[in-house]
Amino acid sequence: MLIRSRSTKLISSLILLSCFQGISFAETPEEKGLAIAVESDKRNTGWLDSTADMTMTLRNKRGEESARALRVKSLEVEADGDKSMTIFDQPKDVRGTALLTFSHKTKADDQWLFLPALKRVKRIASKNKSGPFMGSEFAFEDLSSQEIEKYTYEYLKDEACGDLTCFVVKRIPTDKNSGYTSQTAWIDQSEYRVHKIEFFDRKKSLLKTLNSSDYKEYLGQYWRPAKMAMQNHQTGKSTDLVWTNYKFKTGLEDGDFTKNSLKRAR
Repeated sequence: MLIRSRSTKLISSLILLSCFQGISFAETPEEKGLAIAVESDKRNTGWLDSTADMTMTLRNKRGEESARALRVKSLEVEADGDKSMTIFDQPKDVRGTALLTFSHKTKADDQWLFLPALKRVKRIASKNKSGPFMGSEFAFEDLSSQEIEKYTYEYLKDEACGDLTCFVVKRIPTDKNSGYTSQTAWIDQSEYRVHKIEFFDRKKSLLKTLNSSDYKEYLGQYWRPAKMAMQNHQTGKSTDLVWTNYKFKTGLEDGDFTKNSLKRAR
């Protein structure tokens, strides 16, 4: 990871100081940006595991749509990134296709895709993680958990986002294989939820915008958006994800997230 040793020490110091002083103590834009990321992460810790249903709507530049039904399972991993499995139920031609993701804090994520037509599990190479996931406007890397160590940060400004006020934070991926040179995130100051992210490609041009909306609170603490809309500004295509039936602390374990379990996903 970029400037890993210095970043780790700074993260540890910020976590300790934030217990006493909050975000306001951070003086430089880099310190404040990192402090915001730490606080956002802290508020989304302890959910253990979750399941949810998802409808994915693909839309081409002419506005023509196709829909897919999916299930998503996630497992919180102590001292590392989360594990997740995304399973396609509909339509028939993609039924049983499943993606397994092991996110990591300080190394490249591991991802495997099971293709039922070929009856084989395919590993997604790090250099291919910027590619589109199943024809959508979401890249494979967008489906990994957004761990603090995956980026360096810079606070840019405060800005209104709807009825709320957001921190605007620039974050630069530390993974050399990322498809993005930078991202700009709008994070609300009340609950530290991400409302919008702008993604800039390797030429530093605006590539995509993700808008997350209709947040709902679960277990009195954890916020999840009911809708995530990704717009590709360069192709005119878009993908909407609509989430329902969230459940937490269902008893999922490591054994539910293996390459063998991919083949049994349907």
